[in-house]
Amino acid sequence: MPVLSPAADSSGSRQALSDPGGKMASVVTIDDVRAVARELPRAYEVLVRDRVKFRVGRIVFLAFSRDETVMGFGFPKEERDALVASSPGKFLPPEPADLRYHWVRVRLSELDEGEMAELVTDAWRMCVPKTVAAQYLAGLGQ
Repeated sequence: MPVLSPAADSSGSRQALSDPGGKMASVVTIDDVRAVARELPRAYEVLVRDRVKFRVGRIVFLAFSRDETVMGFGFPKEERDALVASSPGKFLPPEPADLRYHWVRVRLSELDEGEMAELVTDAWRMCVPKTVAAQYLAGLGQ
């Protein structure tokens, strides 16, 4: 089981996890998510009741817990139970008030940067017109 190390990496801004095998793994932070989300067309950040959220228009596609350790993200309702069951230590069902929405939560400490970027991009794609998503992804070569 990884243990939070008090030392940050050479930039001083990232926390690192050390596992008993001696490997170091980065913990995804809200700043990492911001870096991905801010590059997405039509996406913008707002602060609502001391919680950071990212929107496209009025639709929220990402939201963080107040302590910024859990990220909620848009995800198809039909696939939600399977995702949570696949990794119950990583993925969490939405709060009871959010069950009606296409929504899942994830512990940031359990994500790597590639998986985070994929979750953020997929949540954003649920909110933008298909042509906007296609143009953006074509620019990335995907």
